[in-house]
Amino acid sequence: MNKQTFELAGLLVGSTYASQAEDARKRREKKIRILLDQRKWPEIGWSDRMIELLLQELADMDSNNFIGNVGAGERESRIAASIVARRHFGFGHGVGRSGDISAIQPKAAGSSVLARVAESMTMDLIKLCGVTRATSCLILPVATGMAIVMALLSLRSLRPQAKYVVWSRVDQKSCFKAIVSAGYIPIVVPNKLAGDEVVCDLDALTRAVRSCGSGDGTDVLCIITTTSIFAPRAPDDVVGVARLCKDMDIPHITNNAYGLQISKITHQLNEAIRVGRLDIFVQSSDKNLLVPVGGSILASGSKDPIDRISKLYPGRASGSPVLDVFITLLTLGSTGYKALLTKRKECFMQLRVKLEKVANKHGERVLVTKSNNISIGLSLESIATAAADAADGSQCSDIQFLGSMLFQRCVSGTRVVNGVDIKTVAGTTFHGYGAHIDNYPTPYLTAAAAIGMELEEVDVFVDRLDKALTEFKKKAKSSRPPASAEHGDTSCAGTK
Repeated sequence: MNKQTFELAGLLVGSTYASQAEDARKRREKKIRILLDQRKWPEIGWSDRMIELLLQELADMDSNNFIGNVGAGERESRIAASIVARRHFGFGHGVGRSGDISAIQPKAAGSSVLARVAESMTMDLIKLCGVTRATSCLILPVATGMAIVMALLSLRSLRPQAKYVVWSRVDQKSCFKAIVSAGYIPIVVPNKLAGDEVVCDLDALTRAVRSCGSGDGTDVLCIITTTSIFAPRAPDDVVGVARLCKDMDIPHITNNAYGLQISKITHQLNEAIRVGRLDIFVQSSDKNLLVPVGGSILASGSKDPIDRISKLYPGRASGSPVLDVFITLLTLGSTGYKALLTKRKECFMQLRVKLEKVANKHGERVLVTKSNNISIGLSLESIATAAADAADGSQCSDIQFLGSMLFQRCVSGTRVVNGVDIKTVAGTTFHGYGAHIDNYPTPYLTAAAAIGMELEEVDVFVDRLDKALTEFKKKAKSSRPPASAEHGDTSCAGTK
């Protein structure tokens, strides 16, 4: 409604009431005007009604929502199901054009505005989290693994002779499969043990680079480091690798899947940009922003790497991940997100304290992994002993049954690692899979305190874990065959 329509409304209900309504409308319009003008992440989150008003206004800028519009092309954002149309708030054209995912769409001005503002607010998010030297970002409608594929392919034209990607071992399939999917040969660098922690071996990584092809680094497409992973793995030395990459003129990509929520990691990324070379760091939108799976955020301290990826993306892209990020950032505001970060740290500290108590009760210990500020490991020596004593073939003869017990008790996300599994991923065999190293000395369970977790969830989880540990031992003990059956009946048959 504009001034004229409010004046007409005043003839129906009185000018005083219409004027009040007009003032309220102007306040809402002012918030929208400031957002579009400054393209800054609001400090205070918006109400659902305010966000929906903005989405409606933007959707009305797309041609499919024009009154009287006739679409004579093959893609006109025609949506058959009204539920689908409502789910997407009337947006249907996606983002980008066939030659550039960041390009403006003539038929979708509103969608293009939304995408631009979403990326501007995302840059504010990245800087708020600690990577203040980041200058450019891109929201891709693919999860982290495929985003890494895109990042790798964007380097191909810069290093056409390269065949190898050097990667410090992480027992998580996505990044490794991304290297293979992009058509490169992964050079897996073994980690080393420092106390309980599994850490990146920078010397071994340097040797691995020099062992590829001519030895001067020209046959290496890039080095991929990892910052966020489950214990006992520690984040890679991204600063040390950044210096190496700068010295040898080798691109550097970091898999920062859920690292934005961890201040220690974001400060390391910032330092890596400052002192060395860090071309792109990739993070998941769902793990850091509490949105559905399906999007990723690529960022860099330079505009060129992001531009290359934008121009490499084939065709248009789904606008759903961008829309999710846009709505979530406006809902939370920077103040709301900072509150989530603070609560995550509180949950992490409480999780460690509570796990220490459970460990003492069951004769276990919490693994000392001071570099990992999101995931905690709990040894499972007593569970391994119980499993070894259980009857062969029983469920409790495998410590990984503990994970099943927890899942049946509505506990998700934990990992039980025995340290002896052998797994082949994309043609490469890993020993001790899950532990990020061969022959990790103890079986263990991991749990993480990620953004969005509540303190009450920590208490409930630890209580259920305590009960599951107790029940596992009982089940393992009850599964043992009787001593007579186990060792043979040595009594004298027939004696009285």
